[in-house]
Amino acid sequence: MEIATFGSGCFWCTEAIFQNVDGVHSVESGYSGGHVKNPSYKEVCTGTTGHAEVIRISFDPSKISFEDLLEIFWQTHDPTTRNRQGADVGTQYRSVIFYHNDAQREAAEFYKQRLEDEKVFDKPIVTEITAATEFFKAEDYHQNYYSLNSNAPYCTYVIQPKLEKFKKAFSARLKNQN
Repeated sequence: MEIATFGSGCFWCTEAIFQNVDGVHSVESGYSGGHVKNPSYKEVCTGTTGHAEVIRISFDPSKISFEDLLEIFWQTHDPTTRNRQGADVGTQYRSVIFYHNDAQREAAEFYKQRLEDEKVFDKPIVTEITAATEFFKAEDYHQNYYSLNSNAPYCTYVIQPKLEKFKKAFSARLKNQN
């Protein structure tokens, strides 16, 4: 197994997407990139800890490559908005790739540059690509959030549409639905 760590807005949304990817063993919601040890959700939400809401993905590289995970990452959020995804605003919602080795760094930088060169987005990409820092697992009620709370308003109005769009675009990458 290998590890990938991505921040692309609310970790509930990102977790719900990557839990459906074939080759992904587990997804944990948490916080990285800040200067406070063991931050709480309440502290991270103030925007003063420096942390981003992230997911830590454990994946089987024989089933899905880091590059394939990057493709999903880039296409399931807006990497051109600084410190914001939809109505979620603050540094904790920034677009960031925390690489775990040189190969991940090189792949992320290459992919980002390719997207810029091909002008895939109307605005410049603001996604940070930085070395992985300590990961702090979010509180238990944040784990597997969508699966446990799919009828909650945020899940219905924000996560569900993103998840449906993802499943349509990446149907070949979905875990067996049997």
